[in-house]
Amino acid sequence: MVKYRIVIVTLLMSMLLLMSCDNINHPTIPYKRVDFTIYPNDVMYYKLNTYGGYEYFTGGVNGVVVYRLDEWSFYAFDRACSFDWDNPDSWLWMHPNGIMLVDSCCGSVFNILDGSVISGPARYPLRQYYTRYDGWQLRVYN
Repeated sequence: MVKYRIVIVTLLMSMLLLMSCDNINHPTIPYKRVDFTIYPNDVMYYKLNTYGGYEYFTGGVNGVVVYRLDEWSFYAFDRACSFDWDNPDSWLWMHPNGIMLVDSCCGSVFNILDGSVISGPARYPLRQYYTRYDGWQLRVYN
């Protein structure tokens, strides 16, 4: 009976560990360590001073885009398209409407709030990074 409990607990812990690593495993975009801190209310990041603002940063596979939804909510995604991430000419750019990212080569369109595909050829969402904002500094990491 004790052996079965140990096996069950071990299996449950393994499943939890795998589920917590979902940001590491992506079906197409390779893992690159991202961990940086910025001060979004600084004039250097003036685009992040307003809701709906965004900025591009170095890091990840093809760079990182950070988007500010409201006073406390930030989203960060790799600028690598899930369809053609290994194409050196492929970059995601903010659409003029400010709510979509568009791939410069294949034309795939992604939602800035969750990284989901709006139109393809991409079939997988973008690689998303965690954000933590304390009212002063914003940490972007995986």
